[in-house]
Amino acid sequence: MKLLRQKKVLEMTGLKRSSLYNYIALGLFPRPVALGRRAVAWVESEIIEWIESRIKERDERAATSRY
Repeated sequence: MKLLRQKKVLEMTGLKRSSLYNYIALGLFPRPVALGRRAVAWVESEIIEWIESRIKERDERAATSRY
């Protein structure tokens, strides 16, 4: 299992820091793991799963929408 720091998560998702934490607060993004008093990281597999679910959601909408 690999842990990712915030910078890498932001690079992978394309989110800005404020959006990342808003999504977490709304329960729409995986919660970070505390590494210490001021350090957090995210589980890489959870981030990949979140990205894949966004792609699947997009593809499902495209398949059912009419142009």
